[in-house]
Amino acid sequence: MICECTLTVRSYECDSYGHVNNANYLNYLEYARYEFLRSIGFDYPRVIRVGYGVYVARVEIDYKKSAVTDDSLLIRSWPVKKGAVSGIIAQEITRGEDLIAAARVTWAFVDSRGQPVKIPGEWNLPGLDPKSN
Repeated sequence: MICECTLTVRSYECDSYGHVNNANYLNYLEYARYEFLRSIGFDYPRVIRVGYGVYVARVEIDYKKSAVTDDSLLIRSWPVKKGAVSGIIAQEITRGEDLIAAARVTWAFVDSRGQPVKIPGEWNLPGLDPKSN
C-alpha cells in the first residue's frame, strides 16, 4: 500500500539560497509517515497512551532536486521491510514528475523505557508488512 499526501512549501522553510533547507525534509517525511500510519489504522496516540512508541532508528535521504517556496509536493510512503520489532518505510518527495528526494526510514517499536520490544498484536497491522500489500 502506498500512502500519498501533499503539502506546499512555506517561505520560512527555505534557506538563504531560496530553496528548502535540507533539515526541513525530515519534517516533511515525518508528516507523511504519520499519515501513512493513520491510513493503515495504526492509532499512534493510543500507542503512546499505553506506554509504547515507534522510534526512528535511521534515516537515509538522497536529495535529487531543490524545492522552493510555493512548490506543491507529493510525498509517497510505503513499507519495504518488517520484522518482529522493526521495519523500513520508503518515501519519495516529488514535484510533478521531478523526484526531489528519496528516503528510507528504519523504525523500531519500543516500550516505555525506550527499549526495543516485539510489536504487540494490536499494533502489528498488515499495512506495516510489504508482503501483505
